[in-house]
Order: sequence, then C-alpha cells, then structure tokens
Amino acid sequence: MTALDRALGAFYGLALGDALGMPTQSLDRETIKARFGRIIDLQDAGPLQPIAANMPKGSITDDTEQAILVGELLVEGQGRIEPAVLAQRLIEWEARMQAKGSQDLLGPSTKRAIEMILAGHSPEEAGRYGTTNGAAMRITPVGIAADVADSERFIAAVVQACQVTHNTTLGISSAAAVAAVVSAGINGMDLGEALNLGQQIAQQAQEHGHWVAGGRIASRISWARSISVDSDKALLADLLYDVIGTSVASQESVVVAFALAQQVAVGEMSAFDALCMAASLGGDTDTIAAILGAMLGACLGLQSWPAPMIATVKAVNHLELEPLVQGLLALR
Repeated sequence: MTALDRALGAFYGLALGDALGMPTQSLDRETIKARFGRIIDLQDAGPLQPIAANMPKGSITDDTEQAILVGELLVEGQGRIEPAVLAQRLIEWEARMQAKGSQDLLGPSTKRAIEMILAGHSPEEAGRYGTTNGAAMRITPVGIAADVADSERFIAAVVQACQVTHNTTLGISSAAAVAAVVSAGINGMDLGEALNLGQQIAQQAQEHGHWVAGGRIASRISWARSISVDSDKALLADLLYDVIGTSVASQESVVVAFALAQQVAVGEMSAFDALCMAASLGGDTDTIAAILGAMLGACLGLQSWPAPMIATVKAVNHLELEPLVQGLLALR
C-alpha cells in the first residue's frame, strides 16, 4: 500500500464519516434509533435535522469543508499556515454558508476566536478559550503534510494550525493526537501502534497553549481504549455515549473516536462498522465519525471504505481530493 493510498484513505475516510454522521448530528440516541434504527448506509437528513435539514444523503458538513480549507492553506503556504489568513478564510467560509441558508456554521470556540480577531486581538490571544473539537476535526491535512517521526517539528505544525482558534492545552493536544495517528498511518505503522503514538504525542503537545481545566487528553485516550476493549460489546454504545460522552468537548468526542479505533485495532469491528457506530451514537456524530474515518483510513488505506459510498460522496459534493492530497504529500 502506497503513502498516497493511505493519505487518500484518511481524507476520504474523513469525508465518509462526516457524511454518515450528517443526518444524525446533534440528535440524541433515542431520536436516532426512532428515525434511522442504526446507521448502516448514507441517509438523507430529512426535514427535522436541526443543522442540515433536507440535505441529500452523502452530503459533507463543516468537518470536511474546513479540513479542505486547512489543506489548501498548507499547500499555498508551503507547509506554513498564517493564523490571520486562516481566520480570514474561516470568516469567508461562514459567510458562504449563511448565504446558502445553512445552519452549519462555525463552532463555539472558532466563532469566539474570530470575533476576537475582528475586534483587534492577536491570533495567539484569540485562541485562548478554544477547548472544543474544531481543531481536531480539521487537522487531518497537517497529519498528511507533516511527518510525526520528527515529533518537535510535527507538534509545531499542529500548534500553528490550532493557534488562532484553539490555543489551549486541550485544543492542541486533541488535534495533535488525531494528526499523529494519521501521520503514523501514512508512514505504514499499524493501527494499534499508531494509536499508541497518538497518545504519546498528545501528552507531549499538552505542554503547549493556555492551560485549561479538563481531563487530560492523553490520559483519557488511554482510559477509553482500555474500557472499550474490556466492555461487553452489546453495551459498548451505551458506554461511549453515557460515560465518555459525545459532545463537542474535545475530551469527549475525540476520545470516543480513539475508543472506537481501538475496537478496530483489536479486530472486534471492521473500519466501516466502527464509522457506522460513531454515526449512530448521538451528539456530535459527524465530527466523531469524521475524525475516526481519518485515523482508520490512514492506517488501513482507501480500500477499507466501500467504493460505491465513496463514489456517492464524491458525486454529491463535487469532491476531488486527489490533487490536494498529492500537494500535501509533496510537503511531507
């Protein structure tokens, strides 16, 4: 399997997870069960979806769109992301969303940071309250472009991508964990080892950014991976939803993605089944499934995803990620 195959597996895995979770995002588990049963395929959003009402099946959301935006900035900046340019692009992205009547707008941390930048605060200052999963959801291109083998340079690249919106211990370490698994996968590391490395890099990365109270990402990943493997399979979804949590908080949604990735690493689930469980959980389903899809795709390659579904996601969203992914790999 080539690095290109793994990198495409990561980016299209992110898009597929995002699309599977699109109709269920922000809904509780009971509503999802009543409306969809269990997600096992791409579904239309329907009129009652609070964020993406009536979006057709296979549609992506902010997770994939903002990851593409970060990827384009990396290629343009030859590996560097200027915080002020990222802020400007995110403002323009939200304006486009509002113009087409979408409710899929900037998340709480990103919105607050951009309001601070518009009010004249520095990018370093603007991100000091960002603890949610917005940085982790759009970090995959950094994992493709930067090699985790050089951990200091790698973490510096993650910090640069997070700083403007999520310049906190939680925001940076959660994004670093995800990016590290993606980068390790592209280097050919197997999934279990890549998850271990993601945990280690999260621990190193939590030295960066403004300290905020909250369970440490590396410690919570370690705990979630172990309870995930020890749990009764029939109760796994309850455990993830009730005990770890599926909110936009990075120490819930990012950690749940690692717990599900662990199920795949130990052979309890296929990559696609894990994405379906993520999309069925309730809460921030599109982001959990997108992050999980990126990590699994990087380690297992593009062929781990059903080709007809990838084709649908490409067609519905006019998505052609190959040139962007090749540009990111050239930076690596």
